[in-house]
Amino acid sequence: MNARVYVGERAVQALPLLDRGYAYGDGLFETLRAHRGQLPWWDAHWRRLSRGAARLRLPLPRPDYVRAEAERLLDGADAVLKLIVSRGAGGRGYAPPTDAPPTWLLSTHPLPPPAPAEGLRLRWCETRLATPSALAGLKHCNRLEQVLARAEWDAAEIHEGLMRDGEGAVVCATAANLFVLREGRWWTPRVDRCGVAGVCREQVLAILGEAAAETATLSQDALESADAVFLCNAVRGILPVARLGERVWPSHPAVGGLQRRLAESHPAFESAALPGSEVS
Repeated sequence: MNARVYVGERAVQALPLLDRGYAYGDGLFETLRAHRGQLPWWDAHWRRLSRGAARLRLPLPRPDYVRAEAERLLDGADAVLKLIVSRGAGGRGYAPPTDAPPTWLLSTHPLPPPAPAEGLRLRWCETRLATPSALAGLKHCNRLEQVLARAEWDAAEIHEGLMRDGEGAVVCATAANLFVLREGRWWTPRVDRCGVAGVCREQVLAILGEAAAETATLSQDALESADAVFLCNAVRGILPVARLGERVWPSHPAVGGLQRRLAESHPAFESAALPGSEVS
């Protein structure tokens, strides 16, 4: 891993001791897939970061400077890039400082292993997402619900866990958004009460269009009776689901077609696209 820390537009050697991101999770982050040192979805990630910063009233560094530093750190590599932006340094106590420059950190990480060819095997998580959340949709720095959910299993044969809210509605996986196909139409859980509005989710919704996809409150039964299921995130793209408990899904041509369409906007996902498939 390579990492660099900045305060405003000044590179520093370490995270400030009183940084509010470390002390309170007072910040946001983005996790991006780099392809040959470039960041194909940069604009989408920065738009989401900006929306979150506006809601939190959190200052951001200049996007052109951050992107230039990110590409310099990547140095032409295929990698995962993580950007964390905090409110900056402040004293003890919750009251936010009024004039602190933001602290931000860039780090590069190895690419994840390829998804299994047969599809993902999932489980239900017992940890629930709190609703309604004032932070719904945001990629904020407090991910303790996801940490607790991911700690529920260590079996290698389970690839991800699905999370529900306190009322039992399906929301997401621990590190991905969710789509289900029912009666020829795609559905993805709403994220206006909890969950993260994923950048890859946004890309998939744009590909499908309003005629073929919709956000909704989804029950556990609706998911388990679906014709096809996939997860998606900005690092791994579209990940077909093969099994959830006793429910098994064969590969579906509609999922492969979406993988191909997604690769048109992000070439890092070309290897995941299935040949000979069509979007339904």
